[in-house]
Amino acid sequence: MAGFTIAIVGRPNVGKSTFFNRLLEERKAIVDDLSGVTRDRQYGVADWNGKPFNVIDTGGFVPDSKDVFETEIRKQVNIALEEANAVVFMCDAATGVTDLDEAMTDLLRRTKKPVFLAINKVDNHERLLEASEFYALGFEHIFFLSSMTGSGTGELLDAIVELIPEDQPEQADNTVPKIAIIGQPNVGKSSLLNALLGEERTIVSDIAGTTRDTIHTHYNLFNKEFILIDTAGIRRKTKVNEDLEFYSVIRAIRAMDEADVCLMVIEAEKGITQQDLNIYSLAVKKGKGIVLLVNKWDLMVKETNTSRDYEKELRSRLAPFNDVPVLFISATEKTRIMQAIEAALQVVENRQRKISTSELNEAVQKAINAYHPPVVRGVPVSIKYVTQLPTPVPSFAFFCNHPDDVKQPYKNYLENQLRLAFNFKGSPMRLFFRKK
Repeated sequence: MAGFTIAIVGRPNVGKSTFFNRLLEERKAIVDDLSGVTRDRQYGVADWNGKPFNVIDTGGFVPDSKDVFETEIRKQVNIALEEANAVVFMCDAATGVTDLDEAMTDLLRRTKKPVFLAINKVDNHERLLEASEFYALGFEHIFFLSSMTGSGTGELLDAIVELIPEDQPEQADNTVPKIAIIGQPNVGKSSLLNALLGEERTIVSDIAGTTRDTIHTHYNLFNKEFILIDTAGIRRKTKVNEDLEFYSVIRAIRAMDEADVCLMVIEAEKGITQQDLNIYSLAVKKGKGIVLLVNKWDLMVKETNTSRDYEKELRSRLAPFNDVPVLFISATEKTRIMQAIEAALQVVENRQRKISTSELNEAVQKAINAYHPPVVRGVPVSIKYVTQLPTPVPSFAFFCNHPDDVKQPYKNYLENQLRLAFNFKGSPMRLFFRKK
């Protein structure tokens, strides 16, 4: 199953964002006592017992509200319920069962997805006794926890990861590279697919969200073989007023898990947006290869150094990981589209590159001689040797006397030196420091 996804749902101010931040081990979602702070969707990758999964934090669900934000949030909750593999329904032990909880329960009874009822803010035995009233909602899986302190979250996560099959996508058949076309609605993903295949495989229109499903196409022409995944992934529903952007994000996240390389398409005139950067950082976190395609370049007004300046600005926004191929294309004019495929296949090759231990140590030794590791508490950090790990993402283990004292700037320096010595363009890299 590619991209196991859980959605965190519930009424406003029950602690969904606190729980989300705990899963991701970072303060990504804003947390406040004020109701309805989370209005944007938050998504990320969590890991429990070695099993990674996608997490979506939705805004607070308010049924039949006329408020524009609450109406949008209600749509997002419905989309999240449809796209997720499992749902964490969060309630608040401090306030007990409310009408909004019962309205949410009504909605969740209609889903066939596994639902885990999480009663938050159970900080003491008194709260635990009071929380027993939530059994009346009739859910099979009930967990009492505190997002703030973390107590009880382990049991919930154990139950969630039991649903994730052992054979993760990384162990899938890697003989034919899989290339996903990702990006926001209406940037030209389907036009690119049609241009590559030389046929109208998908409907193309100016209306954002025309593509209804993720489309897999086996490409075998000009001595190149790969599977193309078009991830626009918007299904037509009875209601047309859907949050198309949110839909496309969930689909893109799930398609990423299947792919080896992501062709990330952005629109030249709009440039790279925060939403694009969120998707980009997720692809990096998942260790996927990336090629950045600036589409509709034919519509840009150009001067002498337009592309050079554009690329420079782009790379500064993508930092720290900006060692990716950037191509200026036009899907409708078919400009540089084959170069995009060649770049993607090169990134697949770079991602699979294995470096011998002797070559690796020679390159690292040169880097260390040029810029020595830090001296901590009067003792210099001494890196003895380095070896490549047998993982799908290029990963390297550095053995040294004080692994915890190697800070991020020096790790970045070593990564850059490895990139200079060996071609890993387009592929994220993992560096681990271990005790000798």
